Amino acid sequence: MTPNELSFGNGFAVLPPAFYTRLMPTPMPAPYFVAASSGAAALVGIDPACLAQDDFVAAFTGNAVPDGAQPLAAVYSGHQFGVWAGQLGDGRAILLGDLPGPEGRMELQLKGAGKTPYSRMGDGRAVLRSSIREFLCSEAMAALGIPTTRALVVTGSQQRVMRESLETAAVVTRMAPTFVRFGSFEHWYYRDKQEELRQLADYVIDGFYPDLRAAANPYKELLAEVTRRTARMIAHWQSVGFMHGVMNTDNMSILGLTLDYGPFGFMEAFDVNHICNHTDQGGRYSYANQVAIGHWNCYALGNALLPLIGEVEEAQAALDVYMPAFEAQLDALLHAKLGLHSVHEGDRALFDSLFTIMQSSHVDFTLLFRRLADLKVEQPGSEEGVRDLFIDRAAFDGWAARYRDRLRLEASDDAVRRAAMNRVNPKYVLRNYLAQQAIEQAQNGDYSEVHKLLSILEQPFDEQPEHERYAALPPDWAAHLEVSCSS
Repeated sequence: MTPNELSFGNGFAVLPPAFYTRLMPTPMPAPYFVAASSGAAALVGIDPACLAQDDFVAAFTGNAVPDGAQPLAAVYSGHQFGVWAGQLGDGRAILLGDLPGPEGRMELQLKGAGKTPYSRMGDGRAVLRSSIREFLCSEAMAALGIPTTRALVVTGSQQRVMRESLETAAVVTRMAPTFVRFGSFEHWYYRDKQEELRQLADYVIDGFYPDLRAAANPYKELLAEVTRRTARMIAHWQSVGFMHGVMNTDNMSILGLTLDYGPFGFMEAFDVNHICNHTDQGGRYSYANQVAIGHWNCYALGNALLPLIGEVEEAQAALDVYMPAFEAQLDALLHAKLGLHSVHEGDRALFDSLFTIMQSSHVDFTLLFRRLADLKVEQPGSEEGVRDLFIDRAAFDGWAARYRDRLRLEASDDAVRRAAMNRVNPKYVLRNYLAQQAIEQAQNGDYSEVHKLLSILEQPFDEQPEHERYAALPPDWAAHLEVSCSS
């Protein structure tokens, strides 16, 4: 297989030229292969072994454009940290084109492929550090069952670029059915370009929500469905302690996918007000605020779609699906995480009280839910592994007694419950310190830890006893790691 044998097209290019700029990627000197995802490769019919070949490295670095691809950079706008930022766009990403696959066509975007008209004083490059982080987290989130863009391959170069310090350049090829964002609609709304707004909405409905075309008001139903998907996505985030870090409207997918991995983090010592992004001094995108900010972003999208929807009341009705969708999804996820197969009055209070004692003891999020599966209803002491995570063990004992009573209500079988809980509570997540260790080795030319970490994160619910240390409490030095918008 060669890149020119792939069946490239570019569905986004059917939109008028105002939506993008056609341009070629900027080649990087002496590109090399870093890592690839076999799972992502299967979605576009590529043999993952081919991705290390020189011709594929060239194609997915931007040094050679495959036949049929129509590279372009899309324009969009957005609210950044709640402030209207005006025109943005693909400042360092170039849409190579799309490929067919078993689940439909997927767009392939080269992130770090050089300057575009939307670079806004930027250099158009990504660095190895941030590319590895996005690659690993995209695939880790997919393995957790969380809606996300995917990452196909990372390539690197010794070309130097300046961030907080001098680093080497890289390109991550990421994939999604579409990279249209909330900000793509805001762009046309704030320019009072209703025809372009309609063209974009019709493109999204016809291509990705065709069932909505028959609705009495397809644009209202588009807003409702995107709002619903966004709410469910954020419920998934909250359920695993994931924090995005930069929930700007230009980072919100019109398909409800986790998009644009930068200063993300998985909760370790639980703090509902934790801020994973060092740049976010005001805590706008803290763990506690993600739910409200997701709703705010949907309102921004609703405002942009209002000229098409027609009536404010119709738009409001579409937006009103957010909290019910979020609460229903989170409730289902928490029942599963605690091994409960029925719903009873008082379950919400049980969940809330667990998070309260987690907060007071700053318990490790991932370890708590994983170890909770070992509790046996009629065997006091079986929960020592999770109990040891708490500073206030008396508080945990009180909660565990209520939890046992709740399990007895549905005659819970210990072995069945343990297996079910371990299917939904991951043992392995992409902790920042694990990513940092892989990055530091990669910066010294050793990519083996990236490959190992990927293989572990692709099976996050499996025991993997040979990799036990990757599931341990983080070392003390990990608490001092900081990630920012340059991450």
